Amino acid sequence: MAAGYPERLEPHDVTKRTNEDDGSIVDVVGANSAVIYGPDGVRVGHHRKSHLFYMDKTWAKPGQFDTCPLGCAPLSTLMPDISKGTGFATFHLPPPLNTVTLAICMDLNPRSPWTIDGGPYELADHCLQTGSNLLILLNAWLDSGEEEDRNEDLSTMNYWATLLRPLWYRKGDEGAGLKEAPEDVETVVVVCNRSGIENGEHFNKLNILGTCEPSYLLLQGQSLLGAHRYSVSDKAQGNPGC
Repeated sequence: MAAGYPERLEPHDVTKRTNEDDGSIVDVVGANSAVIYGPDGVRVGHHRKSHLFYMDKTWAKPGQFDTCPLGCAPLSTLMPDISKGTGFATFHLPPPLNTVTLAICMDLNPRSPWTIDGGPYELADHCLQTGSNLLILLNAWLDSGEEEDRNEDLSTMNYWATLLRPLWYRKGDEGAGLKEAPEDVETVVVVCNRSGIENGEHFNKLNILGTCEPSYLLLQGQSLLGAHRYSVSDKAQGNPGC
C-alpha cells in the first residue's frame, strides 16, 4: 500500500527559505511525502517529493538528492553501480512486487531543459538503472482543460507517457538519443491522481495502470472513481507485451 501525506517536520528541522518564485521568505515546516507498506503490513519506508510545484515551495522541504529519505537505504549501498543524488526512493519488496520505485506528481518532470530526443528523463532513467518492476506515482495533477467533452484527460495521459518514454522505447521508434528499453525487465506504471475541485483548482480525473509499448491496461476516468482490483498478467501467461 502507498499513500501520500503532508509530513510535519520536527521543530529542529524547521527553517526559513526565500521563495524563488516571488522572493518572499517562507517557513519550511513540512514535506510533501508518501509512505509505502509491504504485503505483511510493515512500513517499508517513505519518500519526500523532490521536484516541488509552486504550491509546495511555500511550505515544503524537497527530498534529498544525496540519499534516500528515512526508511530507505541509499541506492549507492543497495546498488553500488548507481550514483548518489537521484532524489527518488526505490524499495525491495517480496514477489511479485519486487523492486518498487515511489514518486510524487512533479517528480515526473525533469529539472533541466528538456528535449524529446535527449531528455533528461530523470525518473524513467532511475527506474531503468534500478531495474524497477513497479513505478507508483501519487499525483495531484491539475486538469489540462483540453478534454472537457471527455471522461478522461488523454492530453495529460500522453504527456505522462512521453516523460516515461525510456521505459517503452524500442529500436525503430523516433528518438535517436535514447537507449532501447531492456527486454528482460518490464516496468508496470501505476498513476493514482487526485480528483475533484479545491479552491477553484480542477484536478485531473485520470488514474492509469499501464505497461510497456506503451499501452494502458486501465484508464480510470471520473465515472469509474472508487475501489477496484486488477491483475497484470505476465508475458509467460500469454499476454504479449503486457
